Amino acid sequence: MKTNSQEISFDDLDLRILDQMQADSSISNQELALRVHASAPTCLRRVRRLVEAGVIEKQVAILNPQKVASSLTAIIEITLDVQTAEALDTFEASMGQAPEVLQCYRVSPGPDFIVVAQVADMPAYHVMAHQTFTSQTNVRNVRTFFSVHRSKFETRTVLPTQRVSSGVSAGG
Repeated sequence: MKTNSQEISFDDLDLRILDQMQADSSISNQELALRVHASAPTCLRRVRRLVEAGVIEKQVAILNPQKVASSLTAIIEITLDVQTAEALDTFEASMGQAPEVLQCYRVSPGPDFIVVAQVADMPAYHVMAHQTFTSQTNVRNVRTFFSVHRSKFETRTVLPTQRVSSGVSAGG
C-alpha cells in the first residue's frame, strides 16, 4: 500500500491490530492490547502510525438502516455522455456532496459508475435521483436496482495473509 510516497509493510502485530479494529474499533487501547498480545503503549503507538499513514481512514459506528428510517437501498448504474478525466472527476465530486450516496465506484466495462444510495422511501429516491443525477447535463443514463433483501453486508478489508517484505515498516 502506498501512502505519502512510501510503501508500508505490515508485520503480524499490525495485522492482528487491524483485524481486531475492523471487528470493533470501540474497544479501549487496553482491551486491544490484550486481544493482540502486546503492551498497551506498543498498541497505541502502532495504531497512531496506522492512522497517520492513512491505513486506518476513520473509525465509525455502523447503523442499522431499518432502525433509523433509511430503509430503501438503491444500487444505481450511471452512464455519462462525456467520459473525459475532467468529466469523471466532476461527477465523482458531485457524489461526494450527496448525503444519500454511501458509495461511488468508477467501473469498467459497462456503465461509468455504480452508486449505492440509502433513502427513506420511493418519494425520497425520486427527489434524490432528480437532484443528484438527472439534473446533471452530462448524465446520459440512470438505471436503478432496489434491494429487496440484504443477505450480507461487510465493512472489512481483506488483510494480507503474510508479511509484505519491502518498504518502510509500520512497526514500532
